[in-house]
Order: sequence, then C-alpha cells, then structure tokens
Amino acid sequence: MRRFHSYGPVDCEEHFCVPRKDLVERCVELLVGNLEKGGHFFAVHAPRQTGKTWLIMEAERKIERDFPDRFITARMSCQGIVMDDDMPVDGFLKKVPTLILDGFDMDVDAPETWEDWTLFFRKGKGLFEKPVLLFIDEFDSLPPHVIDRLVALFREIYLNRRNYFLHGLALVGVRAVMGAQSDRGSPFNVQRSLHVPNFAREEVEDLFDQYGRESGQKVEPEVVGSVFEATRGQPGLVGWFGELLTEKYNPGEGRAIDAEVWEDTFRMALAKEWNNTVMNLLAKAKAEHLNRIAELFARSDIPFSIDSQWCRYAYLHGIIDSETATDIAGKKTEVCRFANPFIQLRLYNGLSREMYGDRTPILALEPLDDLADVFNGAKIDVSALLDRYTDYLKRLKAKGIDPWKDQPRRAELRLSEVAGHFHLYAWLQNAVGRRCSIGPEFPTGNGRVDLHLKCGDKRAVIEVKSFTDRAELETSKRQAAGYAKKLNMESVALAVFVPVDDEKVLNELSGRNVVDGVAVFVSAIAWT
Repeated sequence: MRRFHSYGPVDCEEHFCVPRKDLVERCVELLVGNLEKGGHFFAVHAPRQTGKTWLIMEAERKIERDFPDRFITARMSCQGIVMDDDMPVDGFLKKVPTLILDGFDMDVDAPETWEDWTLFFRKGKGLFEKPVLLFIDEFDSLPPHVIDRLVALFREIYLNRRNYFLHGLALVGVRAVMGAQSDRGSPFNVQRSLHVPNFAREEVEDLFDQYGRESGQKVEPEVVGSVFEATRGQPGLVGWFGELLTEKYNPGEGRAIDAEVWEDTFRMALAKEWNNTVMNLLAKAKAEHLNRIAELFARSDIPFSIDSQWCRYAYLHGIIDSETATDIAGKKTEVCRFANPFIQLRLYNGLSREMYGDRTPILALEPLDDLADVFNGAKIDVSALLDRYTDYLKRLKAKGIDPWKDQPRRAELRLSEVAGHFHLYAWLQNAVGRRCSIGPEFPTGNGRVDLHLKCGDKRAVIEVKSFTDRAELETSKRQAAGYAKKLNMESVALAVFVPVDDEKVLNELSGRNVVDGVAVFVSAIAWT
C-alpha cells in the first residue's frame, strides 16, 4: 500500500499524490515555448517542501513523452555546491564539471573563464547538437554574487539565442532569482515566473480518499477539513500530518481516524514532533525581520507589498501570505497574514518562550494568594485574574526590573504591541498554567489574539488588544461581545495594553460593560 510522504519529491507509485496536471502542463509550455524560436527562461519559486522538485521531474517526463528525440532535457542541482559568500565568484567554475556530469552524464574540464561556460551551449562549438531544456534546482543555495553572474550570463544567452542551443531554462528556488537576495535586484529581467501553489481543499480531500480506498480505514471528513485549515494546503505539511495521522498516531485497525485522533496529533505536532521544514521556517523568521513578523500578532492592517524587503523575505520563505481586506473607506487593500494557523501557533509559542523564557524573574503571584476570588465562583473571574497581572507588573517595577527591556520596538522607540501580548501569555502560563489549560487562538488570522482558559469545566476568553483610541476600543468591545456569543459565553475579557502609566487614565478605560447582553470586562494595562 502507498503511504503519505512529506520530505523530498513524491513518487506516485509509492506515495499518495496529486497529479496537478495543469501546473505540469504550464511548466512544460513555458519551457518549450515556440518550437522554432525558443522557450522561456523563467523561475519556479515557492517555499521549501511545496513540490518544486516534483514539478520539474514531472515536466521532464512529460517533455520526453511528448517530444521524443526533439530535445535534450537535464536537471542539475546546486544543493551540493558548497561556497561561502566571501569566496571569489570564479570559484564556481571549478564546480561546473560536477554539474555537467550530474545533468548530462558528460565529462568535461572546468571552464577557465565565464565565457568558456557559455560556450558549452554555443551552436557548432559546444557540447550539444540539438536544443537543450535545462532545470537548475536549488539555485538560490548559491552565494548571491554567483547568482548575479550566472543570471546575467543566461540573460545574454537569451538575447542572442539564435547562436545557442539553450532552448528553455527553469531556475528553481525559494527567492534568489526573484531579486530578493541582491541589493541590485535580479538582472534576469527577461524572466517569467511560475509559482507552485498550495493544495486546494479538493486536492487534500483526494489524498485522504486515496488512503481510505487503499487502507480500508475511514478518515472522518472533519479531520480532513482540519488538516486543510491548519495547513492551508501547504504540501509538505499536508503530507506530514498525513504521516502522523495514518502511521504514528493511527488508532489501529477497526477504528476511524476521528476528531479525537486529530486533536492528539495536532497537540503533539505543536509540542514535540520534529519536522526539518518547520524548524527551518521558524529559524528564518527569527533570523531576519523578527520585529516586523512578530508585529503581525498585534495588527491586522499591515500592508502586504512585494516591494518591501521584510515582506518579500517572509512571503518567499512561506512565513506569511497576503489577503484582500477592505478598509474603513470601503477600499480593497492587500494585508499580511500568516501562511497558515499551524505555523502561526508554532511561532507564537516559540517567540513567547524566547522573549520571556519559561520562568518569571519573580513569583507570578504573591506567596499567599490562593486565587479564591478568581476560581471559586460559578465562573472564572478573569477581571480579578488580570488585576493580579497588573499587580505583578508593579512588583517588577518596584524591584527595578523592566520586563520590556530588549523587547521589540518601533522605529520611534515605542514598544511594539506584541511585546505585551507575549508577556501576558507567559505570565498566565506561570500563574495558572498548572490548574488551567491556556492556549492562544487567532480567529481573524492576525491582529487579534484570544487566550482561551479551560479550568476544569469552566472556561473563559481573554482578547488581547493594543489601544489606538477610544473609538477603536468601543469597536473592540462590540467585536468581543459578538465573538463571545458565537462561543455561547455570557462574558469576555479585553486586556488592552495602553502606552501610558497614568492610573487615572487606566481606571477610566477599565471597567465592566454590557454589550448586546454580553458582559465585557476591560482591563487597561500600562506599558511604556
């Protein structure tokens, strides 16, 4: 029986797979182009583990079936080429014999100059006697200065293609050929690009249908829907969850893979299951533009623009995506969203621990505080719990401890709102994490973090907000009340971080409000 596969190209004889015929056809069309005049030189780009290598392998097979003996097709991979960024650019030429051997099964000497490299494809003087269709995989693993030189040479070949046998070229990678690594941008201005999209819901359903037919084990539709919603169809993650559900956490013969199995699997995927692609993505998020990426947890209106360096970096690495929103004037605009809820939650958990650790510098609660007023009533008194948090901040200040030191700040040196979000979450884990389950949820994708507390049979929701102005606060109250109604809850709390420390102002903003029959408790928290 076939199985799910999450790392490396999928083999449809061994793995459940989606044919993606339209995508393969488009790749072939770009490469072949005009049979007489030539194909395109273009980029195939997508984040890691989305099926780029699988796509070019399928395209190569299709070309060989549809155009027997018409072309020489070859795949090279730059993944094994080790070059430091400060190595001379000519050092790449020593790697060429290995590339030619792997791609074309030909032995050649290393070219002495870059012009000698282009002569390999020259009509009448080079290695070939008919048109070549070339895929270069993992292209952006090369240093930026090597990429710039190579792409410039390919551009010259393209502009003088009547003299060369390089008919079509696909450079495969995450970002480099899109100009994202070079301050000068990509010189490959004749390129087209082919983006490898995520799976559609129907494609995810098809994968699990294949498993059901071959295994005889039922996978409940809500589980398949949960896989799609958690991953937004990211191919590597879909395959990974497929592996976990059907192998490691499979309940066994005679039992369906149901919602309970999914909840256990998702919990373990968040906490302990190792996935190289996920770890790489999280490392990329932390390595560059961390403050900007973290700000997405606090704001829902950050514009998405591929011209912005941080936005382009996060998008091409699969950390964020774009979404069409409508502003208050009714105008459509593109805003940033995390690529999928699973990555968002992994980032949230990882960043909160990294920023504030697993332990508070002083006791989260006073030694004799038993929280009786918080938990002994019919409901969790979240307002009283948040009073403990503001008291904790005061105790930190009295001891000369600044919880916001070295935390993300805006250009004008004001604290980034997300610092408060993560700090409250970390404090709750220390204060009540042994008696309550605390988990962040992101019902609108970005800009709104709801902390769900489950303490026995009692539950509560704290919506974390950043203060903008009084009118926005009133809107937040109505939105929180509407959300509480959807959850069939009679009350909800708003933890509002306000960039002032004036107690009079904080008290004026705090208090209990009844909105559409829902009690909304506002706790204004100073952060400066």
